[in-house]
Amino acid sequence: MQITFLFYDGMTALDAIGPHEILCRLPGISVKRVAKSSGKITTDSGLILNADYALSDVLHADILFIPGAGNATTLRKYPEILNWINLIHSKTTWTTSVCTGSLILGAAGILSGAKATTHWAALDRLSTWGAEPRHERIVESGKIITAAGVSAGIDMALTLAAKISGEHVAKTLQLGIEYDPEPPFDTGSPEKADPELLESLRKRMVALFENE
Repeated sequence: MQITFLFYDGMTALDAIGPHEILCRLPGISVKRVAKSSGKITTDSGLILNADYALSDVLHADILFIPGAGNATTLRKYPEILNWINLIHSKTTWTTSVCTGSLILGAAGILSGAKATTHWAALDRLSTWGAEPRHERIVESGKIITAAGVSAGIDMALTLAAKISGEHVAKTLQLGIEYDPEPPFDTGSPEKADPELLESLRKRMVALFENE
């Protein structure tokens, strides 16, 4: 089974790296990292990743994985990438995204009529493409699986691992990476955060998204 990760400049590294750490370890899995052109990709935090393949090198994937970006990009300046996503999606078993990667799926015309989630600060944007926004950590809609903000990608990857290789393998991987969150602060969702903190961050993020 082939899993293809889309890489692009400005993407959020953890959106892809967390799930990659899990999915690449599944038995019988082949992983391809693809970008508009093969080579180095600079993430929004300055981390350098490498795409092994160009879009034209990969025309099929069993699982397509789309990470989000700090500026909530829709890749609208890169129609060739959106067209490629649409082509690959037509043949996938699962098409997945983390965080604002679902906005890219929407821009590619994939989310019309589908339930989907994304980062809480961008959730209302999903309706732009005819999606039904859901304020949930993981949302499955047919073969489309979307995850909420950044860290939810690990949850989504474990969910997907169970579908591919069974619950025992997924649990083994979870134990192997010691994924047992005990965050130092209980402010990981809008419902738990201090209202003043929430509003301050929301304003900054929305302003960033609007400049994409």
